[in-house]
Amino acid sequence: MPTAAMTTTEAAAIVESAIRKFIHGCHILHYHGVVDAYGHLSFRHPLRPQIFVMAKNMPPAAVSSQDDLIQYWVENAEPVEEGAPQGYVERLIHSEIYKRHNEVTAVVHAHADAVIPFTISGVPLRPCYHMAGFLSTDGPPVWDIADHYLRSDIPDMLVRHEHLGRSLAKSFDGGNVVTLMRGHGFTAISSSIEDAVFRAIYTMKNAAIQSATLSLSATSAATNNFSPSPAIRYLNRSEAWNAAETLSGTISRPWELWVREVGAFGR
Repeated sequence: MPTAAMTTTEAAAIVESAIRKFIHGCHILHYHGVVDAYGHLSFRHPLRPQIFVMAKNMPPAAVSSQDDLIQYWVENAEPVEEGAPQGYVERLIHSEIYKRHNEVTAVVHAHADAVIPFTISGVPLRPCYHMAGFLSTDGPPVWDIADHYLRSDIPDMLVRHEHLGRSLAKSFDGGNVVTLMRGHGFTAISSSIEDAVFRAIYTMKNAAIQSATLSLSATSAATNNFSPSPAIRYLNRSEAWNAAETLSGTISRPWELWVREVGAFGR
């Protein structure tokens, strides 16, 4: 929040830093395959918390300047400025999360292939290694849009309306930071752009590791004449919590690397 002692130059620098992080975040998510032509990142305006910022309707990797951004009111997901370019249809995901959760300042929504099986199979996505300790040890909730359609809604799996975004936002109550979306993808939240990107990347990586482990376990059972395979040892609650706490102080390390990577490849 701005203070009386903050100069115009200082305020501008804060906003400029947030925009720079946002652009890096879009490119990093694309570089790691979390998003492609679809998916989006947003951030709450650092000086005006009633506003959030997203790119206009474009691939995240193509975002390159402030001219590509749109400011929206948290209250209704409508553009702050008249005549704004077309935005993402699913910006209601972001607005409703910001509206319900004041501590959230960044949101990632993505359709990463590795995560999708855990949205439709009934198999919970559980933390397999310390990098994903932020995941619930019982598995993140799977939000099913079909449970929340109104008769007038188009059942195309997209969060087009306030009531759908509001329902999704409720899934983040109680400290949850990742929600899977049935047949669609997932949404991750955080109090910083860097950490939201971190959680999105490692949600996808954890999903790939778990799928490989489940496949290996099934193969082991088959090659041993269907004898029981060893139980998969996921992180327990204490391990997950402590791993997440330890890693929370190191987010700058991967962030700085990722920024250099997308810079090196001209993204």
